Amino acid sequence: MRNWSKIALEWNLANDPKFAPHTDGGCTECKGAITVSDRENFTRNVSYYIIAHASKFIPAGSQRIASTQTDKLSTAAFKTQFGKIVLIVQNDNQADENFNIKFAGKTAAVTISGRSTATYIF
Repeated sequence: MRNWSKIALEWNLANDPKFAPHTDGGCTECKGAITVSDRENFTRNVSYYIIAHASKFIPAGSQRIASTQTDKLSTAAFKTQFGKIVLIVQNDNQADENFNIKFAGKTAAVTISGRSTATYIF
């Protein structure tokens, strides 16, 4: 999403505990959105939550309008078809990070917890 892609694709939606199925020469250690253990048990993986989070706040038809990258924070901003701006910020650092959101001539000082993602809508 940070590099002007039109879609985001999760290669495997589901896999078994041995990371199967996968194509010959493909990733043999890539998890799907869920790992199916047996007929009744599955585990939600990180990509499940990424897909759920993004799809909740960034509806189909939204356009990416900006993105920034520092050594600790990654951001992507979108404009929805309803005119709302959605900003997703990811903190890869262990420690909390302070930063400023600047929009429409206003600035908001924000703190994001370490190892977390936050969404701002305006």
